[in-house]
Amino acid sequence: MKRASVVGVRAAIAAAVSAAVLLGVAVIWRGSQAIRSATEQVRAEHEFAVTVRSYVPPSNLGFEVVSSPQVFLQAARFQDHLYIAGPAGLLEYEPDGVLLRQYSVGSDLPGSPLVALVPSILSDSHEPELLVATASEGILAFNGRSFRQILPASAEARGINAILPAPSGHLLIGTKKRGVLIYDGKQISVLHPVLDGIHVTVLAGDESDLWVGTLDRGVIHFHGGQAETFTEDQGLPDLDVQSLAVAGEKTYVGTVSGVAVFDGGRFSRVLAPGVFATALFPTSTDLYVGSEDQGVLVIPLEGRRPNPGLGRGSELSEVHQLFNSGGSAFAVARKGLYRMKPHGFGWERVLASATAMLSDRNISALAADASGQLWIGYFDRGLDLLASDERRVRHVEDEHVFCVNRILPDAKTGAINVATANGLVRFNDSGGEHQILTRSDGLIADHVTDVAAYRGGLALATPAGLTFIDASGAHSMYAFHGLVNNHVYALGVSGDEMMAGTLGGLSRLNQGDVKVNYTTSSSNLKHNWITSVVPVGSEWMVGTYGAGVLGLDSSGHFHSFETASGPLEINPNAMLVTQSYVLAGSLGQGLYLYDRQSGRWSVIRNGLPSLNVTAFAASNGYIFIGTDNGLVRIPEQKLHS
Repeated sequence: MKRASVVGVRAAIAAAVSAAVLLGVAVIWRGSQAIRSATEQVRAEHEFAVTVRSYVPPSNLGFEVVSSPQVFLQAARFQDHLYIAGPAGLLEYEPDGVLLRQYSVGSDLPGSPLVALVPSILSDSHEPELLVATASEGILAFNGRSFRQILPASAEARGINAILPAPSGHLLIGTKKRGVLIYDGKQISVLHPVLDGIHVTVLAGDESDLWVGTLDRGVIHFHGGQAETFTEDQGLPDLDVQSLAVAGEKTYVGTVSGVAVFDGGRFSRVLAPGVFATALFPTSTDLYVGSEDQGVLVIPLEGRRPNPGLGRGSELSEVHQLFNSGGSAFAVARKGLYRMKPHGFGWERVLASATAMLSDRNISALAADASGQLWIGYFDRGLDLLASDERRVRHVEDEHVFCVNRILPDAKTGAINVATANGLVRFNDSGGEHQILTRSDGLIADHVTDVAAYRGGLALATPAGLTFIDASGAHSMYAFHGLVNNHVYALGVSGDEMMAGTLGGLSRLNQGDVKVNYTTSSSNLKHNWITSVVPVGSEWMVGTYGAGVLGLDSSGHFHSFETASGPLEINPNAMLVTQSYVLAGSLGQGLYLYDRQSGRWSVIRNGLPSLNVTAFAASNGYIFIGTDNGLVRIPEQKLHS
């Protein structure tokens, strides 16, 4: 690269760094007596216990990360460096764009995706800190040398989407279940009862006004201790609010279907109708609208027509943040940091997220075939086929191979059965698609939640019942035939016996016929919603959505386990049995491990990229563990209970 080009890129990075600090400053509140008063009135009845401690990365049992997309989400300037946060961790860049440090979730940071980033000085600190919000493990405060963790005891208070600091030292926290909380340096409490119990997506405001974007209730304008809610009836394009920006008397509310403009707190008009508006940045003349799939639209606020293609780029998708510096627009998008070229002629990438082997981070199913190739199913991105040497990967995604629920290799034929939301897709031993089965082929429903080998054929679980496929064709069973509930989530097979876990209990089948049903009213089953079931020796282990893991003996009696039973959600089909262990993946509580020799359960959280564990596979002495935030592996011999 020529020296002039290098200088230009470095200048662009420096401009981006400067712009990031402007963005951080823009979201810092000037003190608000109204907020403090409102907080004091409700604190006693809406407080959450909180622990503030120095964060020291815990020891890692030996988990190794399988390369997943890095994803850029938020940027901020702190101590003259540019920091970029995303689900994989926190990146620290020097002003010229050189990567200085990387703090990875699950090893350097808690096992939770990073969701928000902003510099501030909190009331319990005497120095500036970079505040890093996590999706489920509270807030990290970084002073440039070390982290401290602000960790609410309540899981509902830890489920964070947005943070907004105030110069008073208080911190407003937007959560998924408990609305808007406030941290005053000692306590965390609900800001006001009218803002409790809502799913907050984004926060914005000034010294006297707070705007609260929600997932399904529109936007709430909280000022003077009162709340006004604006929905579709008041002109909002959609109830799902994804972005907010405040400029003087104007407030811009980005939804999944366009941008609403409010003037002086009153609805004015809609801009960019139909656009999934994920980021907003207003200037004196234009509104920059970042979108999910249309790049960035630049909309003149007065007098001129927008150019529909002005801000679009083939790489510029999933825009998460926008800001302006030195007359240039910058965008933080999934694949990097971008700068708009002069005169709006496209975008250039000035920082790139790291390349990865895998296609996505949100894993829903795993399986290893006879050759050692790892099949990786995604929640909404199809399949990756990772070679046994982990040097090659092939991606498969189409209208049927999209939302993957379960992957079942056929040991006899080498075929791979993939249960998806759009049917059962059967692959040959070379990984080529060779059959797609849907309702038109005899399935009771297109959505296949699980698949199991049974009596020389296949058994398919669906939300409408069971379908059996054998040499005679396809035939189905549902509640009319004795199944405890039509909505079947999980299947377990041992010889001629099959367990069907449903939304309403567990059915035991033998040779294809229902022999007995277990429910909370007919047995000592603790919860009717069954998500996973596996044979372990002469018994069964049953995963539930609400009662953890239960044991079922041959007499039909359920028993609880000291560690793995209780108020715990086991993810659908997230259980694996090996010669030494039983593994169960939980929703937000980590990996539960049963030592078959000692008969004891333990919980593993350290080293995981997320505590939402969704899938397992065993291959070549390794256990592969899928989460909603990436894939790790560990030698089975390193697992300890």
